[in-house]
Amino acid sequence: MQLHSIAENILKTYCENFDGSPIIVRSPGRVNIIGEHTDYNEGFVLPAAIDKATYVAVGKSRNNNCTLISINYNEVFEVSLSAALAPVKDWPTYILGVVDQLIKRGYRLHGFNLVIQGDVPIGAGLSSSASVECATVFALNELFQLHIPALELIDIAQKAEHTFAGVMCGVMDQFISILGKKDHVIKLDCRSMEYEYEPLQLKGIKIVLLNTNVKHSLASTAYNKRRNECSEGVELVKKKMPRINSLRDITPQMLQQYVEPIDKNIYQRCRYVVEENIRLLEACDALKNGDLLSLGQKMYATHDGLSKEYEVSCKELDFLVDHVRSLPQVLGARMMGGGFGGCTINLVKEEFVEELIISTGNVYTQYIGKELTAYIASTEDGASLVHY
Repeated sequence: MQLHSIAENILKTYCENFDGSPIIVRSPGRVNIIGEHTDYNEGFVLPAAIDKATYVAVGKSRNNNCTLISINYNEVFEVSLSAALAPVKDWPTYILGVVDQLIKRGYRLHGFNLVIQGDVPIGAGLSSSASVECATVFALNELFQLHIPALELIDIAQKAEHTFAGVMCGVMDQFISILGKKDHVIKLDCRSMEYEYEPLQLKGIKIVLLNTNVKHSLASTAYNKRRNECSEGVELVKKKMPRINSLRDITPQMLQQYVEPIDKNIYQRCRYVVEENIRLLEACDALKNGDLLSLGQKMYATHDGLSKEYEVSCKELDFLVDHVRSLPQVLGARMMGGGFGGCTINLVKEEFVEELIISTGNVYTQYIGKELTAYIASTEDGASLVHY
């Protein structure tokens, strides 16, 4: 089995800096076919793990210190496990957040050495941070033989993001990074955590990600503000219907009756989420029937809702979706991720991919004044050991 070039690189770096033979783990980024901003509202999501991932090489150290080396950033960070861990700037905080969660849950750790490198584009909406957290927790679970079940690994990675990165993300990114399956999406119920794999048959179709190269930060106030606005909508309905606990329980009719007359802005935010859940369930039916044209139309409808109702798009994302909307070779497109930048996800006929990337790049530079970066993604398995 040929070793992936990144795995080979981190193994080499580990051996140059530390003694012993490390464990190597990869954990992927993700695309979300449909179902955006529904996860923290106890709704449904439909993600797939992709062939871009974070790799870590990890082994036990001779003391209680943790030495972390990032090849991407060419930086070294060291901390003692005997000291109280706290959030730090940049990439180490995602690793330390995982370590902090493990310690707080009573898992016995020892000092370790870790080398990290990945090819998940940062700030592109492909969940680079979740892939770091999941690679770390998966690797430490293996290294220290902690026997943590998959759902708790996911919870640990998510809570690390909450407590150390300061982003109150939903569970989707960590879930798919751990449990993804090649040639499948996961239909995940973010309330019950029940999930099922749906085959993703993209015969003759490629997933093309067009990166605006507008960097977003999910820690921005806008993301957390949307969460609060959704909660406000739930509370308005709850006053009339006390059994309501989340937007998952709310119908479009309830919103019209109890929210729209009081706060049209809150109504608009909540309507998008409620309608997105409906779209996702219809999209699953389309996948079962192999109806990619119907799936694509729902993706366009999702983008319109995210742009006009939820207002988490930007001019660059809107430009890219509007540009491909009339092209018959593009089945569907939408912004993906938290918003305010990052990528659009496009379902493109295979023979048109190269032409689309070149022509769209030229138009994007002409009208927007920025360079367009494109990625062609395929589905992949979730977190796993890399054997060498």
